[in-house]
Amino acid sequence: MTSAALLLATAAAFAGAPVRDSAARDPATHSGSPLSPEGLASGQGARPASGHARPWWDGAVYRLDTAPGRVSDITLQPGESLIAVAAGDTARWVIGDTTSGSGPTRRTHILIKPAEPGLRTNLVITTDRRVYHLDLASGAIAMTGIAWTYPQDELLALRRAQEALAAAEPVAAPIAVERLDFGYAITGDQPPWRPVRAFDDGAQVFIEFPPGLESMEAPPLFVVGASGDVELVNYRKRGRYYVVDRLFGAAELRLGAKRQQVVRIVRTGGPDHHKRRGRGS
Repeated sequence: MTSAALLLATAAAFAGAPVRDSAARDPATHSGSPLSPEGLASGQGARPASGHARPWWDGAVYRLDTAPGRVSDITLQPGESLIAVAAGDTARWVIGDTTSGSGPTRRTHILIKPAEPGLRTNLVITTDRRVYHLDLASGAIAMTGIAWTYPQDELLALRRAQEALAAAEPVAAPIAVERLDFGYAITGDQPPWRPVRAFDDGAQVFIEFPPGLESMEAPPLFVVGASGDVELVNYRKRGRYYVVDRLFGAAELRLGAKRQQVVRIVRTGGPDHHKRRGRGS
């Protein structure tokens, strides 16, 4: 027996009983936007029998048109896991769930069927990713199904792809290994972003941070001048490195206002260090 047939055959068992745990999807209006309270009151948002994907936004209310004798399918995002579903009217609506696919493409389907026309209720679905709010209405026309697109997820995926591309870029042009100088000491506070090491190639200084810098607030870099005053310096971020376009004798990374965290980077090379490069801070 199919899930839909089993759902209809057990309708009597559902009547008057609380809705069991299950996940559902929010339908949207004809314009593709969530319904406003005014739109819900006016009946705005009726859709033809073939619903289709609508953008999902946090806190929005979506309308699903149903009809007696027809099952409407609310489809969750691939890989999304259902936690619970609650309906305002559990006596005159039959609600069940099933799944399709497997692995990463596995999808949960919420099946909705009203007992009679002219009904209205709301549905709240919680999953491991979000909460859906739906306004259910029964009439002469039913949507066969509804699903969502997720603009925020797409933006996040795009951002991560851009970060991955940036991390894959070389930190700098090819560097002669024999010219690298690791004569830098790192002292001061112990914040999560404290650099692992610093080195230079005779023209630029490279400051290496621990993994995860992309998810932290990055500290600004200041160069300490001969008089002890700090000043901003040109540098750029490449993956988990700062690339400073000049050499320096001392620099500081500072983050915070009231309780400022300060990490100091000091060049420890001797006279040969300066001669070999022919330039200094």
